[in-house]
Amino acid sequence: MTDIKRHIAEREYFAEASKLAEEMGVEIYVVGGYIRDLILKRELDDIDILVIGDGLEFAQKFAERLGVQTVSLFKTFGTAHFNYQNIDFEFVGARKESYSSDSRNPAVETGSFDDDINRRDFTINTIALSLNKSNFAEIIDKYSGIQDIENKLIKTPLDPEQTFSDDPLRIMRAFRFASQLNFTLDDSLFEAASKMAGRLEIISRERITDEFMKILGSPKPSVGLRLLYDSGAMKYVFPEVANLGGVEQRKDFHHKDVFLHTCQVVDNIAEVSDNIWLRFAGLVHDIAKPMTKRFDEKVGWTFHGHEELGARMMKHIFRTMKLPFSKLDYVRKLVRLHLRPIALISDDVTDSAIRRFIVAVGEDLEDMIILCRADITSKNPEKVTRYLANYDKVMEKVRDVKEKDKLREFQSPVRGEDIMKICNIPPSKTVGEIKSAIEEAILDGEIGNNYEEALAYLMKIKDQFLNSG
Repeated sequence: MTDIKRHIAEREYFAEASKLAEEMGVEIYVVGGYIRDLILKRELDDIDILVIGDGLEFAQKFAERLGVQTVSLFKTFGTAHFNYQNIDFEFVGARKESYSSDSRNPAVETGSFDDDINRRDFTINTIALSLNKSNFAEIIDKYSGIQDIENKLIKTPLDPEQTFSDDPLRIMRAFRFASQLNFTLDDSLFEAASKMAGRLEIISRERITDEFMKILGSPKPSVGLRLLYDSGAMKYVFPEVANLGGVEQRKDFHHKDVFLHTCQVVDNIAEVSDNIWLRFAGLVHDIAKPMTKRFDEKVGWTFHGHEELGARMMKHIFRTMKLPFSKLDYVRKLVRLHLRPIALISDDVTDSAIRRFIVAVGEDLEDMIILCRADITSKNPEKVTRYLANYDKVMEKVRDVKEKDKLREFQSPVRGEDIMKICNIPPSKTVGEIKSAIEEAILDGEIGNNYEEALAYLMKIKDQFLNSG
């Protein structure tokens, strides 16, 4: 623990906080995640300070000492927050909490140091470090949290059923920490989580989604995803994903179980990308397989159209999970098109088909290929090598067509203004139809992607549109 004491001593704001506590006659402690992450040598960007006394008053006076202008006060919960040197400081007065069986919010009252430590979720978050003059930088580890960190174990300081009854979201937090830290769960904790998973129904969707996305953003998301599934919590958190369990596929390509296959896909993406929405697309790329499952005597289980149905399901999922609609089109596109690249490997695939794929996927081509490569979860190394080579072949075709056509920002070389002037028509639906016809001709390879050929084609087709109009 020498390194921790040195770390605390080197930061002037801790010494300043200690002086202020002495002047105010209060006790203060650094608690929770900061000490945990300091031991684990993780990034440190937030500090929780427990005040045995008036946390709001201490926060305001401490901010003044540091020259901080803006302090956020949450009087209902007795908490305060400000940012200093790119670190988020959180302050809370010692408290104890109690919950009714159907409430999402705790009843809060002033408490002692022990009351506050007792109410915390996991032993690894109960470690406290004194900033008081009498025992500055002394570690207080009431529930052997340091030992549990060393043993990579998630457990609750009190009875886990009581812990989860008080705040059911702690079930998801347990799974999130396991996924982020690669820790295992204490047996009694997992049993309690499984027993009480239904309590998650009283938690707001925003809080559930926030924890779920943190699991998805962890180094190996499948750890948390499988805990959610195995405990039965997934059906309350993301029922469409829970329904993937037990859905068989063809044995020669994927896992027999679609849920396990999906977990592997998300892990594969996580190994090469931190893009949380690409990971989410991997999670939902096969979401419609249970609804499209059919058995064919020649090939076994089939899932025809699952990509299109899955894309159509995205709006409902985004609305239900309170996800940002700004990401809907991106995810929907990847789900809808994830089978398209493999259909382009044939030697007789035309440049037109490649062009249409390039235009359809737009600027998300690289992400599309990451998803497709991640979708290969066969345990047969030869098959994996062959399938990956197929995607390399598709990308080579794409690069060739892009080089030839410069389609990175494709649109008709003849613009709407040109069409209106040449055809002597005002802005109208007909202008768009003519422009689309020119673009289709370029995509089909009938004409080149240049102004001269596009203009000649306009002169050739304009009358049929004008006469029909």
